[in-house]
Amino acid sequence: MFMGDEMTALEDVRVLDMTQYEAGPSCTQALAWFGADVVKVEPPERGDPGRGGDIIPQNYFFQWNSNKRSVAIDLTQKEGRELLLEMAVHYDVFVENYGPGVVDRLDLGYEVLREVNPSIIYASVKGFGSTGPYAGRKCFDGVAQAMAGALSITGLPDGEPLLPGPTTGDSGTGVQLGMAILAAYIQRLRTGDGQYVEIAMQEAMTYYMRTRMAMAPGWNDEPVTRLGNGSRAVNNLYPCKGGGANDYVMIMAITPKMWTNLCSAMGKSELANDPRFARNRDRIENGAELRQEISSWTKGLTKQEATELLEAAGVPGGPVLDTSELLNDPHLTDRGFITNIEHPDHGEVPILGWAARLSNSSVNVVAAPALGEHTTDVLNQDLDLSAAEIGRLRDESIIGGS
Repeated sequence: MFMGDEMTALEDVRVLDMTQYEAGPSCTQALAWFGADVVKVEPPERGDPGRGGDIIPQNYFFQWNSNKRSVAIDLTQKEGRELLLEMAVHYDVFVENYGPGVVDRLDLGYEVLREVNPSIIYASVKGFGSTGPYAGRKCFDGVAQAMAGALSITGLPDGEPLLPGPTTGDSGTGVQLGMAILAAYIQRLRTGDGQYVEIAMQEAMTYYMRTRMAMAPGWNDEPVTRLGNGSRAVNNLYPCKGGGANDYVMIMAITPKMWTNLCSAMGKSELANDPRFARNRDRIENGAELRQEISSWTKGLTKQEATELLEAAGVPGGPVLDTSELLNDPHLTDRGFITNIEHPDHGEVPILGWAARLSNSSVNVVAAPALGEHTTDVLNQDLDLSAAEIGRLRDESIIGGS
């Protein structure tokens, strides 16, 4: 049983969050869900571009910035930059994922922050890192996935490369950066020293390519080909009753025992010893015929009914859940993974939780902050500024928010 304790795992760890869009915010949100105090620094008036616009939906920011506080500071002004440096003294971690050269133009690189706070852990997300021929290139999720090989292995064998649905180029990078920050923090507990942590999106994305890379012919002397949903009939998607876009069940009968169990679940036990399907290589060689046998069974069932029969037979399988079904999944709801929180424009909305669970640490999900919602609170906490001074900074547009 998971029982929250009064102390969270990252109690008293403070993170100065100068990130935008997703690769950086996904990292700092993960740290916030472990209990860190994450203070997001945003430009007054427009804020993080992820807050929405012509291309970005408003719900995007809401998904990646829960459990944070927002401070609006104009870092292009000298006094705004000085405020940030004064604040940095009070933080353990600084995270940024601006484009190439931006933090240098703001004069807020690692050496600058280390001078005011020698123990700070300074973490950067860059598309391709700070060195190498691609260092000056801009990068987003799709570019990272393309240049890490993910698009080359996604799609039908005779079709064009396809962009995978999950944004692992962004959020997959962010989670890896969060792990690196925690490693640096543990090292600091032993040595007292901060350090610079860098992650490149292209390199981070390749981590999710390892299984498919292992399938390369020879020793990676030929490229891995696109397989669609795969070539193995017993490890594939099957259509179910209803005929909707997501009325499919995934079946993964990958061991001999699971294969015989699948035959029993289908009410076709004789297939287990059918010479066409008896051995794994037979099932691969006669895949088209086997797919026909399995699909004739699944088409008579809903995806949930097929899943229940597979479960009863001990065969791994599951329905293809669309995003709406995911938010209403009874299992996730029962585990408390779906949380309803207040959205400023849409009222109470469901949001997905954080998968990692610690038996002696729990953090409730809190809605993403309004732009500059905590400016006054944080400046009072960090710098003990008077109301008059905060008023002056706001009047001169150096800070924003409330």
